[in-house]
Amino acid sequence: MTSAIRHVTIDCADAYALADFWSQVLGRPLHEEDRPGDEEAQIEGEGLLFVTVPEAKSGKNRLHFDLQPQDRTRDEEVTRLLALGAALLDDQRTGDGMGWVVLADPEGNEFCVERSAAERQG
Repeated sequence: MTSAIRHVTIDCADAYALADFWSQVLGRPLHEEDRPGDEEAQIEGEGLLFVTVPEAKSGKNRLHFDLQPQDRTRDEEVTRLLALGAALLDDQRTGDGMGWVVLADPEGNEFCVERSAAERQG
């Protein structure tokens, strides 16, 4: 027998608030029982579990998400995510349209936005 990953668990200061941010990023709902102030919150169908912990984030993430927009360009997605509350950490876009953008979620967890599949084909 083997094991399966049930959740990717993300420690955070406010489980519900961070899960809500990622819910909007991914366009997926929070679990129907999750409420503000809960110690845990989960995004339905994504396997992401957010858990409130007392320790603050320290240092660079050793694991991060690479997002690929599905219905818009990389640049349009970056603009949308910044409006949701992400912060720009590093811009690796190049003049020829290649590259990616490094953002941080509201609690400082780094993630990247790559080009969409359509941009990769074009």
